[in-house]
Amino acid sequence: MSRREQIKMSLEDITSYLKESRTIILVSNGKNGYPHPMPMWYAVDETNTVYMTTFKKSQKIENLKRDPRVALLVESGDSYNQLKSVLIYTRVDLVEDLEKTRDILMKISIQRGDLADDSDETVRQGMLKTAGKRMGMVFSPERIVSWDHSKLGGVY
Repeated sequence: MSRREQIKMSLEDITSYLKESRTIILVSNGKNGYPHPMPMWYAVDETNTVYMTTFKKSQKIENLKRDPRVALLVESGDSYNQLKSVLIYTRVDLVEDLEKTRDILMKISIQRGDLADDSDETVRQGMLKTAGKRMGMVFSPERIVSWDHSKLGGVY
């Protein structure tokens, strides 16, 4: 078995890792040709579709309107034998609908542990106000690359 196959994470491991992590790096293509990496809060579902929001007038949105292709990266580990990462290649679907953007904000707050659920109508209405300044983003994976060096068992 190749080293690459040894360290590859299962789809279940990927989903679990994405749900446990708090920040993802969104790498869009900047107007000057350089990658534009930005740390983002996010939520993920069982199909590893990633949800985010950002301000409508942000540089990220300008980049994504020009070129919807992105890479998303979550990583952890402080030493080689602990390195673990998920890299998702995808395209963005921009969400301008106010209620759908609010629902994304709710998903993110629930996954982060800031909210227990989305049943509080006062919170839902408050999130609508916040959503008015934001745009939702949905990223359905086209390709996922993963690695978990702890699977090597101390042999590098």
